[in-house]
Amino acid sequence: MGLEIIGESMLSRREFIERSTKFAIGAGVGFGLEEKILLAQLQSGANQTPVASEQSATVPTGKIGPLKVSRLICGGNLIGGWAHSRDLIYVSELFKAYNTEAKIIETLQLAEEKGINTIIVNPSSLTVLKKYWGEYGGKIQAIVEGHPKLDDVKTNIQSSVDSGASAIYIQGGVCDWWVEQGKVDMLGKALEVIKGNGLPCGLGAHVMKTTKACVEAGLEVDFFVKTLHGTNYWSWKRPGQPDSVIANPADNYFCPEPEATIEFMKNISKPWIAFKVLAAGAIHPSDGFKYAFQNGADFICVGMFDFQIREDVAIAKNVIAELWGKKRPRPWRA
Repeated sequence: MGLEIIGESMLSRREFIERSTKFAIGAGVGFGLEEKILLAQLQSGANQTPVASEQSATVPTGKIGPLKVSRLICGGNLIGGWAHSRDLIYVSELFKAYNTEAKIIETLQLAEEKGINTIIVNPSSLTVLKKYWGEYGGKIQAIVEGHPKLDDVKTNIQSSVDSGASAIYIQGGVCDWWVEQGKVDMLGKALEVIKGNGLPCGLGAHVMKTTKACVEAGLEVDFFVKTLHGTNYWSWKRPGQPDSVIANPADNYFCPEPEATIEFMKNISKPWIAFKVLAAGAIHPSDGFKYAFQNGADFICVGMFDFQIREDVAIAKNVIAELWGKKRPRPWRA
C-alpha cells in the first residue's frame, strides 16, 4: 500500500521531511519518533527508500476466539466523530471536519500498512468500513460495539453481524447502565444473540462494579473490554467527583479505580482489551501504553489520527518487546 490511495497525489513522508529539514532545524519544529529517525538518516545520506514502502511493519498479535488480533487496536471514536474533550465544545465538529470519508480510508490503509489489523467501532462506522473492504480491498477486522435495547436485544447486534463484524461486545456505557438497573440477565441474553451468530462476544465497562457483576453472574464471554489508565495527569478526577464515568459531566477520567481494575483483572483468564489508556489524550503514549501492558492488558485500543499511527506503532512494539518474556502481575492471556 502506498500513500497515493484516494485519487490525489501526496508527498511521501520522506519527501515531506526532505523539503522541511531546513525549516525544522532553523525553527526547532518537533517531529515524531519515526520522523526524527528518518531526518537523521536523510542528513547522513542513508536509507533512500520512502518510509511507506520500506517497512514490513508488524505489530505483535494475540488470539480472541479464532481471531488473530494486533495487540495495538485502532479506536473508532475519532473516525466516528465522538470526542472526549473536557469542556471544549468544538472538538467533535473538528474531528468530523478532519476525518472525511477519504481521510478515514487513508487512515485505515495506513493502519494496516503499519501492522494494525483490527479496529473497534460504533455500528454507525460500518458504512465506511464496508466501502473500504469492498472498493479498496481492505482487510482490517471490525470489533463492533453492541448497543442493544432492553426491549430489543437482537436488532442492533444482528445488523452489525450482517454488516461484516468480526466480533461484537456490549458497549461499556450500555453495560454500566444495565448493571446499575439490575439488568445483568439482559446482558446475558444479548450475548446469546452474538454467540448464536458464531462470533466472539465480549463485555465492556468503565467501572469495576460492572465487570465484577458480570463475572459473578457467570456470564460467559470470549473477551473483556475495560478502561485502564494512570492518574498522573492534571485533569484527573477531582475530590468530590463520583465514580460514575457515564454520568461525569467533567469528562476528565475514564477509569476511576485503576488499582482495583489491575487487581481484579489478575484473576480473569479471558483476553482483556484495555481502552482509554491515554485518558482521551491526556497521557503520552510512551507512558500510557507501558502502564496498560505492564499492568495486565493483552491488547490496547487507542484512537489515532493518521499522523499518529506511525509513532504509536513504534512505541507499542517497543513496549511489548521490553515486557515480553518478563513476568507480569497478570500473565498474557491471549
